[in-house]
Amino acid sequence: MSQSNVVLRFEDVVFGYTQENRIMDEANFSVRQDAKFTLMGQNGAGKSTLFKLITGELEPDRGNIHFAKGATIATSKQVMAREHLTQTVREYFEHAFEEVPRNIDKLIADALEVVNFKVDYDKIVGELSGGQQARLLLAYAVIQQPDILLLDEPTNNLDREGIDHLTVFLIMYPKTVLVISHDADFLNSFTEGVLHLDVFTGKIEKYKGNYTDVVEEIAAKVERDRAKNAQLLKTIQDRKDKVNFFAHKGGKMRKLASKLKDEIAEAEKNMVGVRRDDKTIAPFTIDAPPFKEVVVSLTKVKVIKDNEAHEVDVEHLLRRKHHLLVTGPNGIGKSTLLRNLANNEDPGAAISKGVTVGYYKQDFSGLDFSETTYKSLGSVMYEADDQAIRHAAGRFLLSGDALQTPVGALSEGQKGLLSFARFVLQKPDLLICDEPTNHINFRHLPIIAKALNDYEGCLIMVSHSEEFVEQIRFDSRLNLGTLLK
Repeated sequence: MSQSNVVLRFEDVVFGYTQENRIMDEANFSVRQDAKFTLMGQNGAGKSTLFKLITGELEPDRGNIHFAKGATIATSKQVMAREHLTQTVREYFEHAFEEVPRNIDKLIADALEVVNFKVDYDKIVGELSGGQQARLLLAYAVIQQPDILLLDEPTNNLDREGIDHLTVFLIMYPKTVLVISHDADFLNSFTEGVLHLDVFTGKIEKYKGNYTDVVEEIAAKVERDRAKNAQLLKTIQDRKDKVNFFAHKGGKMRKLASKLKDEIAEAEKNMVGVRRDDKTIAPFTIDAPPFKEVVVSLTKVKVIKDNEAHEVDVEHLLRRKHHLLVTGPNGIGKSTLLRNLANNEDPGAAISKGVTVGYYKQDFSGLDFSETTYKSLGSVMYEADDQAIRHAAGRFLLSGDALQTPVGALSEGQKGLLSFARFVLQKPDLLICDEPTNHINFRHLPIIAKALNDYEGCLIMVSHSEEFVEQIRFDSRLNLGTLLK
């Protein structure tokens, strides 16, 4: 590749948060102008860390990161920073510029058009739904028109229409895009290759082809490497057995044993470092105590249309074992309904007295970010039990150092797994899940879906993941989008 059209190049980059925890070890790769690549890797491989190295938020321990002269960078983050939640939409976008342009409203309008979103610029960001905030995060990066656009799980919270609109924009975008996502259909539609970060070696490998093809290529390579190692191990064991036999003999037999030892060393040298895939969480159940009365009474819901709330009569009396799916486009009031219900702030959406509630909030704001993972798990139990806490944490890959880590320092995926570990310990009568697939590694989703499907308490869920929803039994559905028609 000609260096003249390379916009980004990593040269022998070494980085680790500690000496024992090396994320990258002499990482080398380059990306040309207008290329579109997926970042792929196991949990903890350093995908978000790589973005931070590109933006300069982090500095490499060794090596160099080169950019094309004058190249600009913008990142669409996973979650709205808390300091922006109290700002107006206009104030939020003004932070994208060192000096606010005179035509800021026109630039905002153009960026929001890209993400298919209309909103009053004086609206407070924190009053918007998760899906609407996701659109703002994307538009915030787009408004800067960067040479390198970094997208971290951009389809989280987006409905199908929003994903389709984003896809068209990215296909037409004439500059470089690097994206972290587990949405295969989305990735296949516009990316041309994969940068694979290996959590165990700290290396980065570059593959050409769409996401699905690369995943299959990597899986096939893993199987070839395992087969090669199996044959080498068989050879090594055979030689060792013969060495043990001949080593006690004299003369030529002893020389043969020495030669066999050399063959063992050569075979061990040729062993392939097989890539290890992510661990998957263990199957789990969320127990629900018997509750004979009505768990939730939904008699009125608020539907948002044209930025106005309309109260609509409904009739849903939910008991134990009843699963309700709430649907509708972004911004219509789904998250607001769940939030008001969980907080018991709306008489039209009431939880019966004595009901224990487990609430998965899509932005994890229900978690106390200052307490440790261990304390967060213990806080949902009537009486904290060390053995139960550690057992639950281990099931969700949160053992060891993660237990002593502040919740705020966990990755978004770990916060999601922590939420489900808390449910296991809490044993709620009512489980409210607002986009429970957000940030979760795709390997874990079938196990989580089965646990929710088998859950015998009352379940109310919002999710834009059709594949996930199809794996769960729902007794009824509430489509907010059709209530005003």
